[in-house]
Amino acid sequence: MKQLKLMLGFSVFIFGFAIQSFAQVVLPEVKVVSFNYKYLNAVDQKELAQPVKRLEMEAASFDIKSSDFYEEIYDTYFVSFYIPEGTILAQYDKDGNLLRTTEKFKNVKIPRAVQLAVANKYPQWKIAKDVYLVSFFGSNEGVSKRYKLLLENGDKRLRVKTDENGEFE
Repeated sequence: MKQLKLMLGFSVFIFGFAIQSFAQVVLPEVKVVSFNYKYLNAVDQKELAQPVKRLEMEAASFDIKSSDFYEEIYDTYFVSFYIPEGTILAQYDKDGNLLRTTEKFKNVKIPRAVQLAVANKYPQWKIAKDVYLVSFFGSNEGVSKRYKLLLENGDKRLRVKTDENGEFE
């Protein structure tokens, strides 16, 4: 009886390993894409609207070398990205590095710092329209972020410009 239990235990042990060997699945090859992290770090702002983040991620992850118009003889490429809320014009070098962008988005979520600055300086006014402008320069120049706002107070209208921290120009 003891020998039967031992054989049964041993066969269950072997059967368990056999099942696991059949259960292994080979995963497909994963392609790692290098993003233009300097661009994403420069333009990143936690309060950005989702469409802005989505389009900026698209520009950062664009692979110029796999595009239809890529040829090694050209040094730079200009690529435009569009969504209903805005556009990005991006310049890439022949290696796929993002050199600079010019971005324009209309009527997107405004950061809290800008909202508070407008409320403090213009207490009776409301923001009717906004334009978010971004200029990224890949060299050490960095990034410029500005908001052009149309304020309304009854029949009166006022145009103001501010940076992402709420400082007026």
